[in-house]
Amino acid sequence: MPILRDTGDADNVAGQDASAHELWPVVAAVPDPEMPPLTIADLGILRSVDEIDGRIVVTITPTYSGCPAVEYIEGLIADAVIETGVPADQVEVRRELSPAWSTDWITPQGREKLEMSGISPPRTLLDGTPVRIGLIACPQCGSTNTTEISRFGSTACKALYRCNDCAEPFDHVKEL
Repeated sequence: MPILRDTGDADNVAGQDASAHELWPVVAAVPDPEMPPLTIADLGILRSVDEIDGRIVVTITPTYSGCPAVEYIEGLIADAVIETGVPADQVEVRRELSPAWSTDWITPQGREKLEMSGISPPRTLLDGTPVRIGLIACPQCGSTNTTEISRFGSTACKALYRCNDCAEPFDHVKEL
């Protein structure tokens, strides 16, 4: 899990002034355009919101370096910060590619939101430990009698599956 500057915990936001600290929830609420039920915080791509030399600097790690939505997400982040009254020339969104994003960074709430919207989340054990092998459960009926139709689904970070019991197709977020 990445180290995040979180809301509310003063020890976690050491070095941030009040304005950057107050902007965390604003930025965290930005929706992911490819999986709208999730925010960028749910997805785990939001790394930090800082004030550096009088500028608000938001750091994100895209789901993969070639993500076609990353520039759009950066625009959404900048717009959200600007809407709070921060001048556009004082807003910067940075990409941090190391360490690379992992599905381990999706929050438990994000996994729930995926499943509720009909997208199979990456698998985890009851304690939240990621599972890299095993069957994919259908988000509609819960059956693990599923078949991969295509390694590439509606976005590059998802695969397309079909449930053999309820016959519904569904996206599955690939484990990375």
